[in-house]
Amino acid sequence: MSADSPGTGPPSGPVPLLARALAFLGGASLLVAACVTTVSVLLRWTTSQPIRGDFEIVSIAAGVGVFGFLAYGTLMRTNILVDSFTTWLPRRLNAAIDAFWLLVWAAVTLWLAERMTLGALDTLRSGTRTIGLLALPFWWAIAIGAMCFAAAGLMALWWVPRLLRGRS
Repeated sequence: MSADSPGTGPPSGPVPLLARALAFLGGASLLVAACVTTVSVLLRWTTSQPIRGDFEIVSIAAGVGVFGFLAYGTLMRTNILVDSFTTWLPRRLNAAIDAFWLLVWAAVTLWLAERMTLGALDTLRSGTRTIGLLALPFWWAIAIGAMCFAAAGLMALWWVPRLLRGRS
């Protein structure tokens, strides 16, 4: 059952607000990537000189943008659900199965968040930069990805007790 099914509004409170804020920032980041691409193509067409480092800027902005939507997708339970074999089961049992898989998703996303946090710290310590014209430091983009994975894990954990109490 979807979070936005009839009779229930979208989830509210501070945890869902975090997911919405990250999705908004992810959308803004993708908008920046689209604008940089558009301006760079127009400049390349009119002046033969694109925005310097456009590939670096767009790749980082797009990556950060995509990470921004993970928590919101989990909050709204719009991830891929395969219920072909469980539709005949009672609703409460289906909710318990969903809660189990959300726990698995939470474990995976929180583990990825921890790994990416270590990766961001290592990238910061080593001074690693993008390979290109701008040589941008990108530890901060990895840290944002880690935060987004952690938020997705938090959203999954937010759902588990609600599903087990029958509030899906």
